[in-house]
Amino acid sequence: MASQVLLQTKLFRPGPAQLSGFIRRYSAPVANAIPAAKKKYVPTCGTYPQGFDASGIIVGVKPGNTTKPDVALISSHLPCSAAAVFTKNKFQAAPVTFSRDLLKKKSNAGIRSVLINSGCANAVTGKGGLEDAKLMAGAADKSLGSHEATVVMSTGVIGQRLPIQKIVDNVPTAFERLGSSHDHWLTCARAICTTDTFPKLRSRTFTLPSSGPSIEYRIAGMTKGAGMIHPNMATLLGVIATDAPVAPELMAPLLKHAVDRSFNSLTIDGDTSTNDTVAFLANGAAGGSDIAEADSPDYIALRDVLTDFAIDLAQLVVRDGEGATKFVTIRVAEAASEDAARRIASTIARSPLVKTALYGKDANWGRILCATGYSLISEPGHDVTPVPEIVPETTNVSFIPTDGSAELKLLVDGEPEDVDEARAAEILEMEDLEILVRLGTGKEEARYWTCDYSHEYITINGDYRT
Repeated sequence: MASQVLLQTKLFRPGPAQLSGFIRRYSAPVANAIPAAKKKYVPTCGTYPQGFDASGIIVGVKPGNTTKPDVALISSHLPCSAAAVFTKNKFQAAPVTFSRDLLKKKSNAGIRSVLINSGCANAVTGKGGLEDAKLMAGAADKSLGSHEATVVMSTGVIGQRLPIQKIVDNVPTAFERLGSSHDHWLTCARAICTTDTFPKLRSRTFTLPSSGPSIEYRIAGMTKGAGMIHPNMATLLGVIATDAPVAPELMAPLLKHAVDRSFNSLTIDGDTSTNDTVAFLANGAAGGSDIAEADSPDYIALRDVLTDFAIDLAQLVVRDGEGATKFVTIRVAEAASEDAARRIASTIARSPLVKTALYGKDANWGRILCATGYSLISEPGHDVTPVPEIVPETTNVSFIPTDGSAELKLLVDGEPEDVDEARAAEILEMEDLEILVRLGTGKEEARYWTCDYSHEYITINGDYRT
């Protein structure tokens, strides 16, 4: 029996979970296969913005990769207004430094393409890494016939140099294979994946008040990420493109508003990457009046569309958390301030004890309460005057089922409920779950999205580099 277990572990890498009869529905892809439970998140069609094309090609950034696209390209026929939000990690990867400086130099105008590689992060690679990022962008600019028009991104292993010549030599192929079909966009989305189990791609249409139904605008985007996910930013990459006309100076505030409510409101494991980047491009190919004034009706409409769209993309990242079996919304309500609500929600969302209890389908609300209680404590030596953000006697904790049935109250005004364990088990069997914490100290609230921790998370990350 022992030899059989060892053989299973070697072949399938299930870890200790296999010993307890755990059925693996969520795991790193094998031979590019998408797990059955994740196929429902992969679109079979889409409506993509005019004037943008996409492609994904196999370069072999990792020498052993011969089957998965690993260089992605998104290109516009027209110069774009563009902005990006980057990681706040102090060890910022070379493509982050290069792209941030490029957008600043160009005043967020005149961008034509985004070139991305997976398999190597080009992070903590010194001056040589920055030169590689420039060479990537230069190769794309040459194919475009433009100058300083390409944003670059990289994702994968930290501390290794890119096989830059291999990438540069294949950039013309990426341009040759550009296209506007759904398959082109989906292949592009696959090319930016690392430990992701499925490509994360979305598209939709919208209208603006100034043009009404006479002009249909389109927005499309892709993201990648399954681990090393936490604000700021929540290893995550994203590209969002629209054919709406937007003034360059409005791109950054539009994107920041959206990202703060989406990619900066999720966590998988509490680790903020060196490479996180989300870029937003608008080429105006659909026509209509330029969105040139902040707070105009068109600006507000696009801001809301972009925010909802970014939330959809961000939630796909959580649904693909490494080894995850649950998608969990943490909602903190009745808080004295939005900042306090966000900090509390973030603390609960990244608590290993909460996340392992959710994986084990254990209604251990004490862990939720514990994380709430320490979320606003200052670090030793940095004591500040306490603010009554959390009052035990007014705190409530509940599970909110996603099937529309009644909430299960676990703690009411600081007093424990006689929990129906059978009902709790039913709720925790569901893939989606909301944990609601009502503080009773104000009217503000915040949401975070997270997932559970399973044995598979350790398996994936235990040998990621090797």
